[in-house]
Amino acid sequence: MELKNGKRIWYFPDGELPPPGEELLKGHESIIILNDNEKSANIVMTLFFTDKDPIEDIKITVQPRRVKCIRMDNPDDLGGVIVQRETQYAIKLVGDIPVVIQYGRLDTRQAKMAFYTTMGLSF
Repeated sequence: MELKNGKRIWYFPDGELPPPGEELLKGHESIIILNDNEKSANIVMTLFFTDKDPIEDIKITVQPRRVKCIRMDNPDDLGGVIVQRETQYAIKLVGDIPVVIQYGRLDTRQAKMAFYTTMGLSF
């Protein structure tokens, strides 16, 4: 089986879950995983913090040739883990096959909300 483009290890050092705000679109962060392979991708997430031990072994599965959005404000997406809002953290994702991962943040703390996405450091 040929494995498609992507990488197995991804880092996103600038996590900080914004408050939901009062806007219709709520402030959030998300990790979007694209699996362009013919088999499921099994990914393990670790969250690093400035003042406490990492939260390790958060398991994520992405079905073959699918995309999955992991909302960092949804404990159901994170195996029950609750990420505190407005707390600095970093994300490491390690997959058993190559995938493409993107990070996005919607911040509604200002009247003109800001949304941005970025690709992480990958190996």
